[in-house]
Amino acid sequence: MSNQRLYRVTKRRRKRKRKKLVAWFLVPILLLTITGTAYGAYLYNKAASTLDNSFESIGLSSKREAKVNPKVDNTSILFIGVDDSESRKYNEATRSDALILATFNRKNKSIKLLSIPRDSYVYVPKKDRYTKITHAHAYGGPQVTVETVENLLDIPVDYYVRMNFYAFIDVVNALDGIEVEVPYELNEKNAEDQNNAIHLEPGLQTVNGEEALALARTRKQDSDLFRGQRQQEIIQAMIKKATTVHAVAKYPDIIEAVGGNMKTNLTFTEMKTFVEYATARNDLTIDTLQLEGTDGRENNSYVFNLDQDKLTETQNLLKKHLGLTSEKNVGSLSYDAE
Repeated sequence: MSNQRLYRVTKRRRKRKRKKLVAWFLVPILLLTITGTAYGAYLYNKAASTLDNSFESIGLSSKREAKVNPKVDNTSILFIGVDDSESRKYNEATRSDALILATFNRKNKSIKLLSIPRDSYVYVPKKDRYTKITHAHAYGGPQVTVETVENLLDIPVDYYVRMNFYAFIDVVNALDGIEVEVPYELNEKNAEDQNNAIHLEPGLQTVNGEEALALARTRKQDSDLFRGQRQQEIIQAMIKKATTVHAVAKYPDIIEAVGGNMKTNLTFTEMKTFVEYATARNDLTIDTLQLEGTDGRENNSYVFNLDQDKLTETQNLLKKHLGLTSEKNVGSLSYDAE
């Protein structure tokens, strides 16, 4: 296959409510379903305290004139997965390993999830230079990452949720593993960068936290496109497992896993407003998108060069979803999956 592969924007079949939700809203959504019992009240209060302690503001988006109210406004959230393992000792200079932007339309009760390849070659305003988008977090944490995504997509990013690999591993382990499809045999590093520490055979199977992380990170045999799809499939598997009756007893462990490894500018009160998307009487629709582009090289390093025409179409699509444009026609995206 040519190293100038063209990746098409993909759009998956719409899912019914609760089938596919952003994983980082897992705790408040689950807790609200069991309030009214003493155990539920205990968990609710524990989650409120834990998540409020994770709050870290980055100020108002430069593309907003006033702070949004998620109860009435269309909003956007950037989910940032970072690799700040103890072995690498990146601390605040860690790069982002996964970026997913979610836009929420309250009237239609719909969500669009856009995966942004980590090697996308973009302009970083903070540094006034072009580089891989993964570097933005190393230049200034969530704030610089948010500013870079806003510049790339030309829309406001109202909220962010930043989580590291340890939270991911601990949540999966707290659920006693998740069932996923492994597409091919793989040998990967673990969270502490030990070579070939994780070995998986192809097929449907239950994986633990370290194994799920290896599956989410690998791209040796395919690309960032397919890695983004795998990450979305893993999110679905986590939600499916967490909403089972047997998982209720695991909620305290999930809260602990999230609390110490997350930063966000969402308060617990604001998080609760997004529960309406999961509990809407009408079907909740979620479209998953990925950017289109080609492989390239810059400064002897691999980059993903975004197709500018398709990027413009994606920008217009997200603007319309957020209610930021009155245009009736925002381009015709190709949704053929490869």
